[in-house]
Amino acid sequence: MLMVSRETVRGAMQLLAGAGIVQVSQGSRTRVAKADVRVQRIGITNPSSINGYSLEEVHSARVLVETAVVAAAAAHLSEDDLRRLEDSIEAQRLARNDPVRFLICDREFHLTIYYACGNRLLADFVVDLYTYMLDQRRVVMARPGAIKKSLEDHRLIVAALRTRDPRAAAAAFSKHSERIRDTSRSVL
Repeated sequence: MLMVSRETVRGAMQLLAGAGIVQVSQGSRTRVAKADVRVQRIGITNPSSINGYSLEEVHSARVLVETAVVAAAAAHLSEDDLRRLEDSIEAQRLARNDPVRFLICDREFHLTIYYACGNRLLADFVVDLYTYMLDQRRVVMARPGAIKKSLEDHRLIVAALRTRDPRAAAAAFSKHSERIRDTSRSVL
């Protein structure tokens, strides 16, 4: 579903085993060892704290910080990052009839770009902004044509990133953020 290799899955399983969440035994199935697990988060704040701000406050912060992060990513993205983004677009295309699956792929798409910027603190901060109104985003993505528009935006973003032009990448992302704000406003 996420278009990742077996090595990626094995690595994730090792991390979960290291945290005591699963037990991996050679020759038998992996078992859940601890059912009461706190949410593993990426970012710098509590996942729900970002929702205490207004849509306009979050959007303004997102445009300001995200465009700088994306511009930096345009200069730092590796060929592996670009391939990962293209694979993500294919996974998103395959998920075009499943909003939850699409949002999982969408998150990986955004995180790949954010962390390519070379500044983990800024990337973590933008991840927090990305999580704003995620429950409402599920509603929006279930609307006819929403996934198609997001996928078109993502294709334009990757094309801009591939040129390594920070301004073009920031502009493509800014357009995407505007659409996210407008569609989020529609569910408030």
